[in-house]
Amino acid sequence: MEKLEHVQGSIVAIPVNDIDTDQIIPARFLKVTDKDGLGKAAFCDWRYLEDGVTPNPEFILNNPAYQGASVLVAGDNFGCGSSREHAPWALLGAGFKAVVSTDFADIFRNNALKNGLLPIVVDADTQQQLFSLADEEPSTTVSVDVEAQTLTLPDGRAVSFPLDGFSKFCLLNGVDQLGYLLALDGEVAAFEARNPQRVMTNA
Repeated sequence: MEKLEHVQGSIVAIPVNDIDTDQIIPARFLKVTDKDGLGKAAFCDWRYLEDGVTPNPEFILNNPAYQGASVLVAGDNFGCGSSREHAPWALLGAGFKAVVSTDFADIFRNNALKNGLLPIVVDADTQQQLFSLADEEPSTTVSVDVEAQTLTLPDGRAVSFPLDGFSKFCLLNGVDQLGYLLALDGEVAAFEARNPQRVMTNA
């Protein structure tokens, strides 16, 4: 997992509430265990016409003006539905480093953080401001500081967002849960050396 300390990038908005994981990455793509190529399947049923190949010119991610956006601004309750780690994989593969919403489904939020995708919770007024900015000016950029837990808007206003300490540590250091545990191998070995193995006996 790559370190995520700052995100400085343009935004793209999908102002739709209750975008579920099957819309983010349809179930037919869950057979794969490799992340490569999943970015092209993100929002597949919205992104392509019925043939599954031709880009839908009406879908925002196909608009050339928004190409390269790294921050997705979404409607309320983003990532609801079934649990699938492929959802953050697809969003990361599509170039997103952060998703902004008023709230996230818990399972999606946890999966996102474990894979280096930052879910940013903001208030409804900030969400609406971002929707308007993205619509009015496709080149609108925002700045995210993970350490400070702030999202800075073009007008200079910094909005704080919640982030638990363990997830922040993992993002800033570019480690997942397994990597965190493996880094403690020396401390575990030292503890075991100080504490002789206990033999369990039947009562």
